[in-house]
Amino acid sequence: MTIQETPPDRAEQALPEPVPLTGCPYKADPYPLYRRMREAGPVHRVLFPSGVRAWLVTGYDAAHAALNDDRLGKNHDRGNDRWRARASIMPEPQHSQLQVHLLHQDPPRHTRMRRFVTDAFTPRRIERLRPRFQELADALIDALPEHGPADLVSGFAASFPFQVLAEVIGLPQELADRFDRDWGKVVQPVGPTDPGRPRYEARLHGLQRYIADVVAHKRAHRDDGLLGRLVAARDRGELSPEELDSMIFQLLVAGQEPVTNQITTALIALFRNPGQLARLRAEPDLLPRAVEELLRYDSAFELTTWRFFDQDSDLHGTRVPAGDSVIVSLCAANRDPRRFPDPDTLDLDRTPNPHLAFGHGIHFCPGSALARAELQVALGTLLARLPGLHLATGDEDIEWIPAVLGRGTSRLPVGYDRRL
Repeated sequence: MTIQETPPDRAEQALPEPVPLTGCPYKADPYPLYRRMREAGPVHRVLFPSGVRAWLVTGYDAAHAALNDDRLGKNHDRGNDRWRARASIMPEPQHSQLQVHLLHQDPPRHTRMRRFVTDAFTPRRIERLRPRFQELADALIDALPEHGPADLVSGFAASFPFQVLAEVIGLPQELADRFDRDWGKVVQPVGPTDPGRPRYEARLHGLQRYIADVVAHKRAHRDDGLLGRLVAARDRGELSPEELDSMIFQLLVAGQEPVTNQITTALIALFRNPGQLARLRAEPDLLPRAVEELLRYDSAFELTTWRFFDQDSDLHGTRVPAGDSVIVSLCAANRDPRRFPDPDTLDLDRTPNPHLAFGHGIHFCPGSALARAELQVALGTLLARLPGLHLATGDEDIEWIPAVLGRGTSRLPVGYDRRL
């Protein structure tokens, strides 16, 4: 696709209608497309694999404004019939039972629900737990082969974030051991006629039964952990049954899979920049700043979830009909040269670094402090204990996950000299 530079008021004319966000080349490297879209204008009509036509916001300033625009609501009830006809959302009754979490709510309901989770993820509490996170990371490294090769997804990245999450939210070990990572794929719903629909619905029912077991366990074994407090709030009538189940759903799925993916995108970025990898191994004190740059450079949250106007509205010079879906490309915003000099370069010294990897505004990720700590511990431990760590497959053979909104790899074959 070739896009010529055009004045902003003609940007939509310069792009095909709509631009398809599909295919392996796009998933492997969406940044050339995002660059051409940014140069043509801030808002573009795009086509998702499900057939949904949406409006994609690509520039940093436009993305920042959209994330803070109180005209744009997150509740699915605001979507119009055109969106609903093709959106691969959960079937009923599960949609009403599991999708009323924070990501799909607007004030004042969002404000009321969010206050139940923020205390569990404060930076001070996360720092107190960091030694435990280190123990978990070291135990996973201990279980890797003494010499490579190994798959760092199955051997580390798929397990570490969930083990950390279980500690933070108070998920007992016996229940943590029963969690099936395959259930996380329910955030990638398929349409009613898709051949994968039966397996998708089986995952959904399995996860729903698991959440019911978590609630029952916490009701029988009261404690002051986050899960215990949420169940107590439900019993006091401060949360509805659907809100409780949806918040647990969000914690279990959104609370760990993105960190798994971010570990993989960060490692791939370092493998592609061996000089930066060597420097980070030699200067572990650089980790906090390096993590911020790795989050900016290739974020696991590529796109935000749906937003909707409740009436026909102007979005940076583009008319968007009421109920059409508006998506913000965090990855495109984080590579905007108007905000980040030389944005396609991985620069571990970059400062300031006001990336949007965790979103912005009222839906800013409440678990950002936890994610930062996990990434610092994970990358620091892998680099320190696996000397010579390198990618053990061709760059073109990396298996990028087919998720619509996220970036990450399903496998990450690596080699290393030895396990320290």
